Amino acid sequence: MQPKDSLPPAQFHDWYNNDHGPTRLRLSWCHNGFRYRANDANYSASKPEYMAVYDIEDMDHLTKDEYTRLRKEPVQSQRERDTMKQITVDRRFYDFVSDWTGNDFKKLENIENQGEGNVMVAVSLSLYPGEDKEEELRKWYEEEHVPLLQKVPGWRRTRRFVTSYIDLKEGKSKEFLALHEYAPQNGLGGKEFQAATSTPWNAEMYKSVIKEKQRRTYDLFYTFGPASRDLTSLSDPKTVGILTSTDGLTKTTPAHASKTDYPAIESYITTPDGVRIPYILEGSASPTAPVLICMNSILVDYHIWDSFIPYFHSITNSRYRTLRFNTRGRSSLPATSTRPITIATLSQDVIALLDALRIKTASMIGVSLGGAVTLNAALTYPDRITALVSCDTNALAPPGNPKAWGERLEVADKEGLKTQSGETIVGSELAEMTVRRWFVKESYEDAEIRPRIEAVKEAVTTNSLEGFRASVNALYQYDFREKMKGYEGRGVFLVGAGDGVLPKSMREMAEGLGRGVELKVVDGAGHLPMVERPEEVAEFVKGFL
Repeated sequence: MQPKDSLPPAQFHDWYNNDHGPTRLRLSWCHNGFRYRANDANYSASKPEYMAVYDIEDMDHLTKDEYTRLRKEPVQSQRERDTMKQITVDRRFYDFVSDWTGNDFKKLENIENQGEGNVMVAVSLSLYPGEDKEEELRKWYEEEHVPLLQKVPGWRRTRRFVTSYIDLKEGKSKEFLALHEYAPQNGLGGKEFQAATSTPWNAEMYKSVIKEKQRRTYDLFYTFGPASRDLTSLSDPKTVGILTSTDGLTKTTPAHASKTDYPAIESYITTPDGVRIPYILEGSASPTAPVLICMNSILVDYHIWDSFIPYFHSITNSRYRTLRFNTRGRSSLPATSTRPITIATLSQDVIALLDALRIKTASMIGVSLGGAVTLNAALTYPDRITALVSCDTNALAPPGNPKAWGERLEVADKEGLKTQSGETIVGSELAEMTVRRWFVKESYEDAEIRPRIEAVKEAVTTNSLEGFRASVNALYQYDFREKMKGYEGRGVFLVGAGDGVLPKSMREMAEGLGRGVELKVVDGAGHLPMVERPEEVAEFVKGFL
């Protein structure tokens, strides 16, 4: 791809990284996607600056509606149509022929390799006529050329491809593509490479077999995932304004169009069992900035962090990226979803989010059910969740939970409130009971806090009843106490002073995590301190991190 001068680079990258790429990576048969940038700085329409490479299961998928619908209305966005008009595109399809893999090869799509560099040498060959030419090319690659390239320092992998039937049907000529991959520090141009490209057989190939050769060297520029995550391009003032996808599920807000001074992406992932999890990623423009995950309690959505997050970013100078999401059970669940939902299920969802967003490690704060998941995720995946702030929760599921939550379900069942679409939701009766339990009396008399309480009440009211019924099971049975003893990571606990017996029980939790950690008690707060006292919670989290 070669952007025209009329297309601002930030707009090009925002479209490619946050719109085009993720929609392809969400397809089950699209295994990976990478963007490369030519390192010769000799860019033109005939020698494009950027190259994208996707590995897919079968070329037939590209002829099916699941893919072709992405390239036309109403699915294709107006942004994509407008952007594509300003890009010179050379699309080519190839079928796999063979490959050679070195001991140092790493699958760059694997999350543990995020941030690794890679150099790609793309060599395209067209052959002289003759049935024997293809066989001679194969023998040369297998018997001499690749074995010699394997001796070049930094060589990782070579793959061979041939023009696919899709392009041949369109009248394109057959060509043979080789993709040679090397570590960033390599011996390209060195004595081993010279030896591989200066043999008598090599000279004979270019004299009698290979009619034309095109060669270009590229550096890895960006690795796609199935979720939009590029805040860097959204921080450029030349990026277009707020954009929403045609399905309404993804929204990008550039920094210059935001009420804050940082960009935000609202989108979703789909878990392996088919559950759609909406998220908001916002904050620092740096793709390597540390990440703080914020996890909700049951029955609410990620807006409980609306006051906490802007203040947290303001006091940390937007050094962090924050990631909040709606847990499974906020909305109705597909038939394919895992049942019953457990703390382990919800912890796996956290890791699925990190994987989709290509985030290797993160800190995490969670409250109530989210606090239990935060603790379990850090205990279970210490290489991914490297610091925890667990709020207003328990190390052991209270034995009365099944009965108490069962009675609350009965309240919602009895009200039977439904949306216009016919979905049964939790309803206002249980919502009123819930917020009265969650917030201290003084907060209802505070003009600044009262609207936040009303927003939480609305969130509880509109929660899917069936989603609630499924997700509340996670609160019925868990016990982290034994695993907590051996925890060696960083952690703290936080609780609202007005949250019943939890200030006392969480002091015991703090003493039982590893060698003992701090417990922060927030005065003037109940079960959701980040709603009632967001500034104090943010200051504490900043100090801990």
